[in-house]
Amino acid sequence: MSDKTTHFGFSDVPVGDKARRVRDVFDSVADNYDLMNDMMSFGIHRLWKRYAINMAGLQPGQQVLDLAGGTGDLTRLMSPRVEPGGHIVLSDINAAMLAVGRERLLDNGIHGNVTFAQANAEQLPFPDNSFDLVTMAFGLRNVTDKQRALGAIYRTLKAGGRLLVLEFSQPVTALRPAYDFYSFSILPRLGRLIAKDADSYRYLAESIRMHPNQQTLKGMLERAGFERCDVHNLAGGIVAIHSGYKF
Repeated sequence: MSDKTTHFGFSDVPVGDKARRVRDVFDSVADNYDLMNDMMSFGIHRLWKRYAINMAGLQPGQQVLDLAGGTGDLTRLMSPRVEPGGHIVLSDINAAMLAVGRERLLDNGIHGNVTFAQANAEQLPFPDNSFDLVTMAFGLRNVTDKQRALGAIYRTLKAGGRLLVLEFSQPVTALRPAYDFYSFSILPRLGRLIAKDADSYRYLAESIRMHPNQQTLKGMLERAGFERCDVHNLAGGIVAIHSGYKF
């Protein structure tokens, strides 16, 4: 049995346990996930997501993988942009999140060019060279082996394809005291009041702190084979968009 450990928030856990623990977190918060995102970011997360999709430069007919797509925010934005002839796979490791995403997309009249796949980002069940674009919003920090996931994404992209990762990152120094206070004092209280789950939102705050900073993650993209890698900070670095191409 392996004695390797990884971080689950600020705790060390066996590598084989992290995916289960992450699944338990999102099973708990799935029904309130969008509401909590609106409360936590004062609705700004929707602007961040729209900005990322505008960066993608989607064209009709393109094939897209929305990885760790959860409740479908990015898929909802991308679906009309790949018409006619395009297709989006909304994928998430968590069945509860995927079910919420399917329901909300149907409520928005989006169904004809979207399919759903429950999948682990480290072991993507898609053929090589399948997608023109892979997006991943606020999901990479929950992956056990991020480097392996980036390699799997690279494999599934077509030549000329692009990866866009929207994720919490490291804010500029001046913002850190206020950001830490909000993350560790306010956020768990919001989780307890709205989602009835302070522990899950404490984990989410801790997972942000344990996620690689902007330059470290850029280096990870490069090691996976991506070229023309770039980082675009939003909100003073609280959030960053990482971009890379497969050539």
